[in-house]
Amino acid sequence: MDKSDVTLERMRTFTRVAERGSLSAVARELGIGQSTVTRQLRELEEAVGVPLLSRTTRRVTLTDEGSRYYANSIQILRLVEQAGDEARGTRGTAAGTIRVSCTSAFGVLHVSRLIFAFQDKYPDIGIDLSLTDERIDLVREGIDIALRLGPLTDSSMKLRPLGESRRLLVAAPGYLAARGVPGSPTDLTAHEGIRMSNVAGSDKLTLKGPDGRHHVVPFGGRFRVDHGLAVREALVAGRGIAPAHQWLVDDLLASGRLVPLLQDYSLPSVPLSLLIVPERAGIARVRLLVDFLVERIGGLGGIERTKGYQPPSLNSLTAEPHEP
Repeated sequence: MDKSDVTLERMRTFTRVAERGSLSAVARELGIGQSTVTRQLRELEEAVGVPLLSRTTRRVTLTDEGSRYYANSIQILRLVEQAGDEARGTRGTAAGTIRVSCTSAFGVLHVSRLIFAFQDKYPDIGIDLSLTDERIDLVREGIDIALRLGPLTDSSMKLRPLGESRRLLVAAPGYLAARGVPGSPTDLTAHEGIRMSNVAGSDKLTLKGPDGRHHVVPFGGRFRVDHGLAVREALVAGRGIAPAHQWLVDDLLASGRLVPLLQDYSLPSVPLSLLIVPERAGIARVRLLVDFLVERIGGLGGIERTKGYQPPSLNSLTAEPHEP
């Protein structure tokens, strides 16, 4: 083989294997057999003339030469994709697929509908939406952008703060009729709490009173769950009291199926952010979706814009801060 056998297909396969560390995972992702992935990697290494990957029974890792080749390959593939975007842009169209990761409940209730509206506007753009509350490795999973609630720690991504998600205490009228309405934060200790098992510190509530003082009270209950939609169902079923994001229960509050509690007290809000993989930031369709989501998400109930909000632009993306 010679250098003409270094094809874009083989290069793409190599970069995904380098990122995921697994031939079988990449085969599933690309919809091809593992033997095809193995063959493409072997042919690429033969064309380049050096080993790019070190294979063990448990994992595939980059050699020193492979690390350098991977960095250059990413740049080449990005330029190829951007060239295609610019060529399509002369026809006024945007096309291709964007992979999006989003917090589960927020994605089901709100982001999916925003994506439908985006695709109505840009019918040639496909969206792969992955819903998870786990903090996944965006590059390894092949994600372009992610929407996340809570503090963030990966400073390698670019960040667009979307706002603060307001939370409030809520319960069903039937539950309150049976157990009574809490009149102060300390009354909560006598009530059933619905807790998120994947949220650190959910066994305590911190509420800020009208006088500015903070009240920390124990918060327990018999039902713990790791999904916001299950919390929503438990609230409607009258299983207890929960601190809920306003966007999670807005419609239930409007219909009277849930009611707010201790309205003179406030819970800490939670930051909502959009992350973008730096290598994908220059792709036209990704820029379009970022701007669309930044514009629309700020209009959702319970999402308060961050101070000094500016109209959406990828030029204003910043490195993601470390968690305090």
